Amino acid sequence: MNHYFDMVLPTWTSPKPVLHNDQMEEYVDLLPYNTFHIASTARYFVRVQHSAQIEALVQSPIFQTRPHLVLGGGSNILFANDTYEGIVLKNEISGIETVSQDEKHSTLRVGGGVAWTALVSYCLDHGLGGLENLALIPGTVGAAPIQNIGAYGVELSDVLESLCAIDLITGARRQLSNAECQFGYRDSAFKHTLQDVFIASVTLKLTNPGSHRLNTTYGSIRRILEDWGVQVPTVQSVADAVCLLRRSKLPDPELLGNAGSFFKNAVVDQLAYDALQTIQPAIPVFSRANGLKVIPAAWLIEKCGWKGRKIGCVGVYGQHALVIVNYGSVNGFHVLEFARRIREDVMDRFSIWLEFEVRIVT
Repeated sequence: MNHYFDMVLPTWTSPKPVLHNDQMEEYVDLLPYNTFHIASTARYFVRVQHSAQIEALVQSPIFQTRPHLVLGGGSNILFANDTYEGIVLKNEISGIETVSQDEKHSTLRVGGGVAWTALVSYCLDHGLGGLENLALIPGTVGAAPIQNIGAYGVELSDVLESLCAIDLITGARRQLSNAECQFGYRDSAFKHTLQDVFIASVTLKLTNPGSHRLNTTYGSIRRILEDWGVQVPTVQSVADAVCLLRRSKLPDPELLGNAGSFFKNAVVDQLAYDALQTIQPAIPVFSRANGLKVIPAAWLIEKCGWKGRKIGCVGVYGQHALVIVNYGSVNGFHVLEFARRIREDVMDRFSIWLEFEVRIVT
């Protein structure tokens, strides 16, 4: 059973910032905080449950002299060293609140530390639409805007109205609109001009029953619904189909350490695509605006013979070539070197340099 509660987020109520020494832990094992199950140690660790802690922290000498990183669910991160000498800020800001509602839409404000799966469950329980295609994605709400999470034809940017970000240099808060987040394919301003911020909350505009615009265009979803005899899809049936698809293709991080898709799909221009098609006529492609083409990275990796391949205790998952898995006690450096070998092989064969989707922390 899911339990939810009304929240008072720090975006609206701000006690005087005070950071007590006992709020900063030292030498914390990060293995429980990353889905790759990589052993690493944080020199300093702060559990942020209210944004006032950030305001105090940025003023402290220790913060100003150490590197830092924000950690959500640890589902898109690889700790490449045995020790992170900086300060880890664990986002634990909680709460889900309806801030406005009309006949067609409900607008929710959600704490950045809320588990994404818990938010999707909340929306399904309350009949709200917009997130059903994003079911079963690991991580937290605060991490979702950074890479503009997406799946099965839907992206977070489709429903995000605004968010509250805290500058980790000045401690100042800033309310950012959807446009100001500069969302793109697995991309946002938080990977570029706004890297050093802490996302305290997000505001989402979702549809009420009777106003849903369900996206079942993804072929596998449509086939599953047909197999189930679903003639009129609902947000719940679409979410159920998505969960079935994800479980069939992706390993459960509780059982097998991984961070989901390790690489982004490749984006090339028409000229590069034409050159590739001459040597690989069957190359799959998705068209985008401005004449750009998206080539599935999984296809490139599989063509290079990496799908299901294993070296020691690290390998590519047999059901999905984008997923690198930890089969045992490997360290982050070994995983990173494995990923680099894949990328070099793809470059040698296709002249395409794959970008990592997983964040590498050194």
